[in-house]
Amino acid sequence: MTRNRFTEFVVEDREAGQRLDVFLAEKMSSQHSRAQLQKLIKNEGVLVNGRCAAPHYPVKAGEKIHVEKLNTPVEELPAEPIPLDIVYEDEDCLVVNKPAGMVVHPAHGNPNHTLVNALLFHVQSLGNAEDKVRPGIVHRLDKDTSGLLVVAKNDHAHAKLARQFKEHTIDRVYNAIVRGVVQHDEGVCEEPVGRAFLNRKKVVVRPSGGKDAVTFFRVLKRFENATLVEIRPQTGRTHQIRVHFAHMGHPVLGDTLYGVPCPGIKRQALHALTLGFEQPRTKKKIHLTSQLPEDMQGLLRFLESHP
Repeated sequence: MTRNRFTEFVVEDREAGQRLDVFLAEKMSSQHSRAQLQKLIKNEGVLVNGRCAAPHYPVKAGEKIHVEKLNTPVEELPAEPIPLDIVYEDEDCLVVNKPAGMVVHPAHGNPNHTLVNALLFHVQSLGNAEDKVRPGIVHRLDKDTSGLLVVAKNDHAHAKLARQFKEHTIDRVYNAIVRGVVQHDEGVCEEPVGRAFLNRKKVVVRPSGGKDAVTFFRVLKRFENATLVEIRPQTGRTHQIRVHFAHMGHPVLGDTLYGVPCPGIKRQALHALTLGFEQPRTKKKIHLTSQLPEDMQGLLRFLESHP
């Protein structure tokens, strides 16, 4: 039975005791692999009687399993001649300066016109090609977050870059303009985060059951009722920066999901400014910096002149 964005299953007596991932793999074998379902469970896209569970959780008779609808696998993504701002490229990887408003890969509601579609037009191949929706993608930026993003052009690069992200050796620096005056010159937020139970599009601070999330920050400039901050996320959870700053009482300006609209900008004022990583093959350190986009520069000018 399907309701909105979830598919519901009820565990029968004969199915009791099965691992959650095995149970779902048998139910959805024609649509998705067990590995895809395990990843969805770990990303909290599966609820057992309204609560998250681990892939090895033994299901019980009568339990209701709600599965967030996955992207329908596609045989071949179309390559689209969408302009890309490529700031670095070699035989193994490339770094793009993603504009705000561009979705990284096809997903529910955004089947094409994504960064992946543009990449397929630009390069001959991408790493992790068996992932029909996210080839080459090692990490993501939200649709309305701008800035630097590295892409793998082959499987070796994909594996090496993914390990760097997993081990937190990637150097990432963001700039954000947040509401209110941040009092401390620097600090860290270490609140665990996880998907909201009632609204799966939102992430919330969850002291119990959330995933570890660490965000370091430093104040760059204070305005009458806003602050420009430099942010170094140690972990890369979904919406981590936006959720942490909203939790601290300083939502990112223009972020309508976790804050309120801002007259000076039409999207969240968040930009991935710096990206540093080890080149997968040569192990040379690559360090790149982008400019703050014009809309965020305009917001800073607006704050200077409209306290």
